Amino acid sequence: MQELENLVGEWLPLPDVAELLNLQLRKVHGLLNERQILEARVGENNIRAVPAAFIRDGEIVDSLGGTISVLTDSGFSDVEIIRWLFTPDDSLPGTPMDALLAGRKTEIRRRAQALAW
Repeated sequence: MQELENLVGEWLPLPDVAELLNLQLRKVHGLLNERQILEARVGENNIRAVPAAFIRDGEIVDSLGGTISVLTDSGFSDVEIIRWLFTPDDSLPGTPMDALLAGRKTEIRRRAQALAW
């Protein structure tokens, strides 16, 4: 998991996610269950945390939920999805997450769909 932690960089414990989104913690659990965001266990204490890049300006990145759905339908686990989103890709440039943050949802979803084949 250390490799994933380093790949993502900044992580937010679930209570911090709740605070940033101005939600109760149980609502954050709902977002996780609905697969609008993903978590992994990180750090020495193995805490549940969300990549900080999933949240911008007090909201979940708009194109994230649909992209997670496409990758889930392609058979990816949560950890594999996070790894794919944060792995640098020279053809982008940057990472798929960088591209989503830049508003390039269609391109990233097309790439995600191609992974199923």
